[in-house]
Amino acid sequence: MSTGIYEAKNLAMGDDIKILVVDDTPTNLEVITDILFSQGYIVATVTTGAQALRWLNDNVATIILLDIQMPGMSGFEICQKIKANPKTATIPVIFITAHSDIESIAQAFSLGAVDYINKPFQEPELLARVRTHLKLQQINQALEHQVAERTVALEQTMTQLQNALDQLKASQLQLIQQEKMSALGNLVAGIAHEVNNPVGFLQGNIQELKQGITDVLAHLKLYQHLTSHQDIADHAKVIDLDFLLADIPKMLASMETGCDRINKISTSLRTFSRSDKAVKTAFNLHEGLESTLLILKYRLKAQRSRPAIQVIRQYGELPEICCFPGQLNQVFMNILANAIDALDEASQNTSYQALEAHPQQITVRTNLDNNRIK
Repeated sequence: MSTGIYEAKNLAMGDDIKILVVDDTPTNLEVITDILFSQGYIVATVTTGAQALRWLNDNVATIILLDIQMPGMSGFEICQKIKANPKTATIPVIFITAHSDIESIAQAFSLGAVDYINKPFQEPELLARVRTHLKLQQINQALEHQVAERTVALEQTMTQLQNALDQLKASQLQLIQQEKMSALGNLVAGIAHEVNNPVGFLQGNIQELKQGITDVLAHLKLYQHLTSHQDIADHAKVIDLDFLLADIPKMLASMETGCDRINKISTSLRTFSRSDKAVKTAFNLHEGLESTLLILKYRLKAQRSRPAIQVIRQYGELPEICCFPGQLNQVFMNILANAIDALDEASQNTSYQALEAHPQQITVRTNLDNNRIK
């Protein structure tokens, strides 16, 4: 027997599990194959290290059973090459060996093996060890997936928080222009109080989450380095793994609640600062334009990629008009913000020196023509 693959539907484990068996003794291969095949596993067999490495180059193994003493390339050498290849480094390797001395066992684990089975082996022992490491691999993958999901959720939460704070800052700038200083002082104090509470518990939970994720990752690494299941169980107790897995979603939920509160505060602030009366009122368009430009002033300033954008005002003589000022200001905001966005995009393809020589400009022009405001 040189190489072979035996396939059966693995109903117990769900996804197909491919087990690569490497042994130069045909009798051993047949016995191991019969045992694993009877349990529904897909089994691939090879008799040399070179065949094993070629097979792994073209296929994906879930677990590898590897004999130590083989001609040409020993099991230790094969394991070393498997662990040195990023594509195969995470595949669990179980040595099958007649050498049970401490030095051989220590060398096996130092090369990255997760377990060993003594020859002659018993069928229950072989199946128990294979099932154990398949289960550990599933747990490891599930934990890695959870950590990745929660990391993404944390990044999204931080982005929402930053956006909420940016919106709050813009709203505060508009209020400074519209309200008297005394009223503004009380409003800012209230805003600061409301914002500090959610920001405070967000920051605290973020620190706890970072530590929790660090502990979970440290625990996962033990699957590749520790030599007994008791060590893994002991470490899980030290870091209180069950508590962490239950507590991390709660911390994320708390941060999401904080972001929602900040968004509601920001929305209320904008509604207050731009609120319209129940009926139309007289309004000076130039005052609305100037208020909008003030809010957008921070975007007009010089950036790392471009000089400041110049605003050219060409105002005509206009009468007051009867309108809803808040809605009209929002129209001004959208138009001017879109203009700034377009100039920012155009500046990406132009050098800073060229932009200094020919500054970017936004012209705001108003006039009255046949009783129509343009």
